[in-house]
Amino acid sequence: MLGPIFGRESLTLPRRPRHYGTRAALFGAMWVLLLTVWQTTVGWERTPTLGDNARFALLAFQVLGFVQLVLLLFFSALSAASTISQEKDRRTFVLLLMTDLSNFEIVMGKIAGSLLQIVMLLAGTLPIFMFLHLMGGVAPGQVIQTLVILGTTALAAGSLGGLVALWREKTFQALSLTVLFLVFYLVVARGLGVIGWWISGDTGNASLLQTIQSCLDPFIALERVLETQQRALPFASAYGFGLAMLAISVLLNGFGIWKLRVWNPSGEPIIQRDSEVVDAEATEKGRSVHAAPGRVRPVWANPIMWREVVTRAYGRRPLMVKAAYFVVVGLIAWYGLGVMETLPFHAARTLIPVIVLSLLLAAAQAVTSITSERDLGALDLLMVTDLTPHEFIFGKLLGVLWNVKEYLIPPIILVVIFAIRGQLANPPTPQRNFESGLGLVLGWAILAAFTMMLGLHVALHTLNSRTAAILTLGAVFFLSVGTLVCIYLILINGQFEYQWLSFSGFIFAGVGGMWYVLAANRPSAALTLASWICPFAVFYTITNVLIGRVGLGETSDPLIPFVVTGGSFGFAVAAMLVPLLHEFDVAIGRTNVAGD
Repeated sequence: MLGPIFGRESLTLPRRPRHYGTRAALFGAMWVLLLTVWQTTVGWERTPTLGDNARFALLAFQVLGFVQLVLLLFFSALSAASTISQEKDRRTFVLLLMTDLSNFEIVMGKIAGSLLQIVMLLAGTLPIFMFLHLMGGVAPGQVIQTLVILGTTALAAGSLGGLVALWREKTFQALSLTVLFLVFYLVVARGLGVIGWWISGDTGNASLLQTIQSCLDPFIALERVLETQQRALPFASAYGFGLAMLAISVLLNGFGIWKLRVWNPSGEPIIQRDSEVVDAEATEKGRSVHAAPGRVRPVWANPIMWREVVTRAYGRRPLMVKAAYFVVVGLIAWYGLGVMETLPFHAARTLIPVIVLSLLLAAAQAVTSITSERDLGALDLLMVTDLTPHEFIFGKLLGVLWNVKEYLIPPIILVVIFAIRGQLANPPTPQRNFESGLGLVLGWAILAAFTMMLGLHVALHTLNSRTAAILTLGAVFFLSVGTLVCIYLILINGQFEYQWLSFSGFIFAGVGGMWYVLAANRPSAALTLASWICPFAVFYTITNVLIGRVGLGETSDPLIPFVVTGGSFGFAVAAMLVPLLHEFDVAIGRTNVAGD
């Protein structure tokens, strides 16, 4: 019914080794989460009772539900966007338009094919949820409603990613706008609660807004489903949300089907000059006339950096991405500096989403700066020129830095504002706030450098553009989400000695993931060491901050965590950069050490 594109994906997906590796990694992470929750609620010292089993099942169900929701939102949208963008970069999407496939078969085949693995992973969680139901504490209706929320959320996010990729021509714009639109939607949906708080005097309007919010915000809908005592009418929290997401998916996909051949193929036509307007003096002297209108622009000494900075290397409308970013960051900053000011950790609640969003955009810019060249066939041409590795690598890095500068400055501004307001340290002395702010700014600079270098490193070592983009963005995403999950698990009961085994599993899983991203294709001793020390540095920083008990007047010293984290990720940057500068051909696999 969905056409041959989806049929091909359904036949080839089980043949890919990466499919089984992804399933094993996901279910292994879920097992570690379940083990952690068991240690938190029951432990190993006594025999669990029926009540212990029920408490474990409920808490495990809540943790797995929210973690899966975050993963589905991110990967469903990026999977659909990257699938279509890869076809455009390789110029094969135009071939699909030349076939007798209908618009419906092309659009729905691509989107459904990109979500097929997501659906398979979601179906694999059903036995785990039912096992938790058998342990007690979880009703069958909660399992069904949770699956409805997760499935429809993945469909809506994938539809959004597919629509943006159909609309925009460049991969960076497609990935960036997908993330920004997704965050913007979540901010607006969450903002309905602020409106309800303002008009709380009118009970009828506030109740109506809360009902609408539960039908639009996946986190609120899931939170109401996971409540131990559900409301008498759970329709609005689960099935109402599912119907709303289905309606949004139909609208997004319908609009994409309607505009498919209007948006694609797109491109700027090359305007040739008329022979009658050619300068007569230039013709007499036998000089060639530039084919494009306008004056000839001088190229810098480093042509790579000149192209990244001066030309429209990432699309004709890069300001659209930046405008969307400023709108989203403005809403987050307004909410954090005003509405959340009375909540604990409100500085972290504001800084974390802005920092994660900025890192994702910087990673997308870095990885697409290489993959776009490869897909156009220009990377091989650059490799045979007289450009040195220093010119190529630093030209790309400085060009990426120039293009993402608007994404790197807002977090620094927010840190300065919180430091001036005395909200970064306890006790809120000027010296403590200055030290904390300085450590955050310097740490942010090192993380930004690591993210940009990671994008170049992965893109140069991975031939498949879609795989390179997913690996880079996935590494940044898991580094952020994994850190938040660790914080949440520590805060459940505040006793690390009962959780060391599961945390060891998280740490070694992080080491394995870092090694796969950094050194799987071109292993080296430095990259292997970086894969080991970075997860441990993040874990040490988390525990150091939490042991300080921020909010009780016992903020830990920011110097030691900064030195550990900055030194670890700075070493990782050097481990990726040095081989590219001194052994470029060997580092990207064009030759071996012997020079064959």
